[in-house]
Amino acid sequence: MNTEQTLVKEICPTSTQAWIKNGALLVDVREREEVAQLAYDVPEIVNIPLSEFEERYAEIPKDKEVVMVCKAGVRSLRAAGFLINHGYDNVVSMKHGLARWVQKGFPTKGDISGIVSSSASSSCCSTETDAPQNHSCCGSSH
Repeated sequence: MNTEQTLVKEICPTSTQAWIKNGALLVDVREREEVAQLAYDVPEIVNIPLSEFEERYAEIPKDKEVVMVCKAGVRSLRAAGFLINHGYDNVVSMKHGLARWVQKGFPTKGDISGIVSSSASSSCCSTETDAPQNHSCCGSSH
């Protein structure tokens, strides 16, 4: 594996919603069993499990904006870095993953009970104010 570090831009679920509205493709790198239990409910989403990612990453179009997603934001960050190191330019990772997505009340398909009980109560994307704060992951612009 390449040891060269590439900075991957991370966006929060609220920013991800804006990317989706602008036609971005979500790529979920969770394993099939995880997706079968609970999935993101968005128009354009592809599941390429991290365990198959090196063999299948070429299925992701280079000419689209891509948001990498997973359960907590760790696997998606690794996959986004891999894509950037393989010539992809328009790739970001969604910070905090499905746990924060569910916490924000964004659309899903399946049983959220396992996520809701285990997710943290802190939020990087406060819905109380529209003003971006410097320490917030929502300060990212598209």
